[in-house]
Amino acid sequence: MRKIIPFLMVLLLATLPLQAMPDDVVLKKMIGRMLVVGFDDATIDAQSTIVKDLQNYELGGVILFDRFYNDRARTKNISSPAQLRELTKQLKHYATKPLLISIDQEGGRVARLKARDGFEEIPSAFALSKMSLEQTKEAYTHMAEMLKEHGINCDFGPVVDLALNPENRVIFKLERSYGKESAIVVQYATVFINALREKGVISVLKHFPGHGSSLGDSHEGFVDVTQTWSEKELEPYQKLINTNSVSMIMSAHVYNAKLDDTYPATLSYAINTQLLREKMHYTGVLISDDLQMEAIAKYYTLKDTVTLAINSGIDMLLFGNQLSKTKTDEIVETILAQVKNGAIPLERITKANERIASLKF
Repeated sequence: MRKIIPFLMVLLLATLPLQAMPDDVVLKKMIGRMLVVGFDDATIDAQSTIVKDLQNYELGGVILFDRFYNDRARTKNISSPAQLRELTKQLKHYATKPLLISIDQEGGRVARLKARDGFEEIPSAFALSKMSLEQTKEAYTHMAEMLKEHGINCDFGPVVDLALNPENRVIFKLERSYGKESAIVVQYATVFINALREKGVISVLKHFPGHGSSLGDSHEGFVDVTQTWSEKELEPYQKLINTNSVSMIMSAHVYNAKLDDTYPATLSYAINTQLLREKMHYTGVLISDDLQMEAIAKYYTLKDTVTLAINSGIDMLLFGNQLSKTKTDEIVETILAQVKNGAIPLERITKANERIASLKF
């Protein structure tokens, strides 16, 4: 009997229909739905590169910035409330499918909508953690209204990293964390999530599986948290996942040998699928942090980056086009070739598209 069962399983698998490979036009659009890209313009028209990308590839999303990374005096996508409303209106007009128009609006120092440009100032996570939940709800309700009014439907926040390392200059010193205890972080993050949801704005937890104990900055290079990270950093994610309130999670580019001794989290099957999906039972969309950060771009080619990320379980790939420039055509063609040669299973593209289609915005 033991010999018959494996034979029957092989026979059954052999008779299952294989998913047919779509033609290139369809497949490119499926790949396009997995991309969130940045672009340089504050105004767009039918001839703009981003508009052509939206229409050729049906992009899943765009990310907006107020200033250029290497020239903070130069306006990128956001200069005033009226200008931003017109830009997002045009993006929606030219998009052929529902489009995530995303932004980093945490409050405090990480805010693309700034008071200097005519927007309402929102306190940092640390500042709000010293206030009541009711005051926090009021602040985040104002923020959600501001996002909705200006056409933003996806916010890369809240940060649910724990403030464990006082020397951490990308989380702790920028006051991006609500605190070092997961119960407090979950309380305040829930207020953030609920306020945005009430206005139809998707929130994105970050940075999985935890950036709060790190010393380095993944914008600038390799960040190893092996000696500082602890399982405590998973608690905010697990508690929020258990409430069924999480639509999107963003990966971190940190390397953690306790979880994967080969790849940083964004490229890790052990972290993104075995831990987050299978052990923690997360079923929503997983988006990468910016793949042009030096922690990734310095060590991996574009081909290896997109292949490892998608195969690890990442559903949406973020290319901010702030730290460097990568043409959407090149990204799409690279992924297309990897799907067609079997390096990326078509099933991963299909599953990612299913998750993205389930987002409500």
